Amino acid sequence: MSLASNPAFRSDSAATLLRAEILSGTSAPGALLAESAVAKRLGVSRVPVREALFALEREGLVEFSATGRAFVKALTPKDFEELYVLRLALEPLASRLAAPALKEDITKLEKNVAATRRARSVQEVTLLDLEFHQLILQASGNARLMKLWCSLRGELELWLGRLHRSHQMQTRDTLQETVDAHEAIVEGFKTQTPAACERLMREHILGWREWLPLSS
Repeated sequence: MSLASNPAFRSDSAATLLRAEILSGTSAPGALLAESAVAKRLGVSRVPVREALFALEREGLVEFSATGRAFVKALTPKDFEELYVLRLALEPLASRLAAPALKEDITKLEKNVAATRRARSVQEVTLLDLEFHQLILQASGNARLMKLWCSLRGELELWLGRLHRSHQMQTRDTLQETVDAHEAIVEGFKTQTPAACERLMREHILGWREWLPLSS
């Protein structure tokens, strides 16, 4: 595959392609991303590849060794636990703050749940799952809370994708469980108090703890 001649476009395109390979599991955790090999495969020089790898490092998808070699980020059990704790801190609060706005207009969340119900792949479920939670963060109206969550998005997508794939292989119920949980949250925003919406989201995030062993 050969990318366009514009340097910025080449860098962005390389990042897009590598990101997709990482998040789909095509590039496995811990896999070496050698600049020369990636550049040859994509038909570009090493410069845009290096820029793309730095961008993916900022997203939490790539890490560099002491010798400067790039690897697909391999999340450890400690990483999973830290992300879980941060979600538990941020998302129930966001739900309480978002409740008044979402009680007035729940359309985007309802469309997301409908799209999730129609999803045909684990990757689709993962992206829609993240979108659902991001919509709630946006509705909170708290820009700093949103910024904190977005700084974790790359690692969250890596985490959720891996857990969804593992869970799907073991139970086959990933899609239905996600839809059921999100429908309950949507119904809460329609009918319940902000405090109750906060509780519903807390219970939803707490439910992920039973999935944590799948990350090891």
